Amino acid sequence: MKFCPKCGGVLVKKKKNFGCVRCNYSTKEKVEINAVEKIKERKTVAVVKKEDTQTLPITTETCAKCKNKEAYFWTVQTRSGDEAETKFFKCTNPKCEHTWRDYS
Repeated sequence: MKFCPKCGGVLVKKKKNFGCVRCNYSTKEKVEINAVEKIKERKTVAVVKKEDTQTLPITTETCAKCKNKEAYFWTVQTRSGDEAETKFFKCTNPKCEHTWRDYS
């Protein structure tokens, strides 16, 4: 990144050259913009699905499908603020994973 010799502002690319937006200084010399080069050098990052990293608390709740006695749970404010939260459950059995909710 290059800076303006007059005011110290960052030089940006204009139509045919580079210039300063503060004092209208311009130059015809080539100016390297390292930030653009660094964007091109980005590396591939592995993405992990949200379901693979769940760390939800477990409670004793019976699943209606497989009769398993444990379920994950979480709460969400699905209605207006003066009403109770909705509690969601998900069966801990990996073959079932049935999800249901409880309105309290």
